[in-house]
Amino acid sequence: MQPLETERLRLRNFREGDAEGLFAYLRAPVASCFLSLTQKDLDAARAEAQARSKDDAQIAVCLKDTDALIGDLFAHPEEDTVSVGWNFNPAVAGQGYAFEAAQALFAHLFDAAGARRLYAYVEDHNLSSQRLCERLGMRREGLFLEYISFRNDAEGQPVYENTLQYALLKWEWEGRRLG
Repeated sequence: MQPLETERLRLRNFREGDAEGLFAYLRAPVASCFLSLTQKDLDAARAEAQARSKDDAQIAVCLKDTDALIGDLFAHPEEDTVSVGWNFNPAVAGQGYAFEAAQALFAHLFDAAGARRLYAYVEDHNLSSQRLCERLGMRREGLFLEYISFRNDAEGQPVYENTLQYALLKWEWEGRRLG
């Protein structure tokens, strides 16, 4: 992907040098949907960064001034619809980086990549991601009860989570920018 820049951030492809930054938030993911991405050590994170470097759907979010990785976005196209999501280092929470990065990605997907519709899945207990979706202008489309399991309980039984779906259509995005 062509790098995108915001006031404080650079969105670009991953590089092997992003391993330390990636390990910082994937050694113990906060959101349960990222538990399968847990990295056990820096070597594993290096391999993950290298694998992501070959995938334009995996987007590194870096501080513009230092190029330090602080999180990532994903954008998986499905014809004219794109599944989007984000995962940021908790150390940078509350500073508006996720909103700034996602807003730039949304503008790119709608304006340059021809997306008609974006959607995101969010666990019902992940209030910060729900607020981010709403700040981005996404509307809540539905609630999937006991939709998916990312972990097992002490007895080895799956723990199913409720999942919300948020979405945004191009005309809604454009109206929001004009309004």
